Amino acid sequence: MVKAVSVLRGDSKVSGTVIFEQESESAPTTITWDITGNDPNAKRGFHIHTFGDNTNGCTSAGPHYQIIARSLRWRSELARRSYTLTASTIVNPHNKTHGAPSDETRHVGDLGNVETDGQGNAKGSVTDSLIKLIGPHSVIGRTVVIHAGTDDLGKGDSEESLKTGNAGPRPACGVIGISN
Repeated sequence: MVKAVSVLRGDSKVSGTVIFEQESESAPTTITWDITGNDPNAKRGFHIHTFGDNTNGCTSAGPHYQIIARSLRWRSELARRSYTLTASTIVNPHNKTHGAPSDETRHVGDLGNVETDGQGNAKGSVTDSLIKLIGPHSVIGRTVVIHAGTDDLGKGDSEESLKTGNAGPRPACGVIGISN
């Protein structure tokens, strides 16, 4: 069993924790959240973003999943040969557009919306077969983001809907780290 946690903080009153648990590489991951400080009776976008970087607030977490690849050339002086390495961050391994968690076409980190109660608190859990803690597409080291708006699940009439679900600004986020 692998466990991970993301502690959500930001420049707003939104905060909370998201816990991830996965039994094996082929098993689905259970995601459990307890988030406070949102607007009452609202739906708020809930996603995993590319980078585990929050140095400039939640915008440093980058976009929803996309593939970033860089080629590096280096020369081995001992072997006197040149090599090309490709360093690839695979964050949209299935090359999909934004969608609902239940859609066949979705980013790996598209978790839809959390729903708040009358006090602005959101508690819940979901089991997801695309989110992985184990293996080459692990989300460990990436960032969970809570958005200020409702995710339209890729069903909107704009290009942005297919990228982000038009979920708006990022009031809180946290890097996903291994826990015990």
